[in-house]
Amino acid sequence: MKVKRNTLLLFACLVWSAAGFNILRIGLISYSAYRSVLNYLLSVLVFAVFQIFIFGKLVKKHTARIRAYPDERHFFLKFFDGKAFAIMAVMITGGILLRTSGIAPERFIAVFYTGLGSSLLLAGLLFGCNFGKAVHADAEVQNKYMNKGD
Repeated sequence: MKVKRNTLLLFACLVWSAAGFNILRIGLISYSAYRSVLNYLLSVLVFAVFQIFIFGKLVKKHTARIRAYPDERHFFLKFFDGKAFAIMAVMITGGILLRTSGIAPERFIAVFYTGLGSSLLLAGLLFGCNFGKAVHADAEVQNKYMNKGD
């Protein structure tokens, strides 16, 4: 099941967007009883920390890695490396444990999940933008190559 190199960016977009949307949805559902300026600011802080220090860097790193592949076709799960899949597994497991154990109060779920989900969703959308840019760049190269013979 090999796909084109750029399709790996699309897969990353879909996986991270779906995860981000789901986590954001859980956070927003929990938020109704905790609406306050302080909680909104805390959600923005969570978003910023994850976007600046984790997911923004992750998008750049994996986009560069995928674009640098010399071969055109790759196994469809190569949109991330082993470390990224491990991070995803730990985050999913940790999130499930936090919610099902009752360790984290509902306010924490609302504030933290809203910020985290927003950051994850943005990471997915950035992968989508990078997919679009890569497809466009490859099309321009192809057009130059095709028009060179004219």
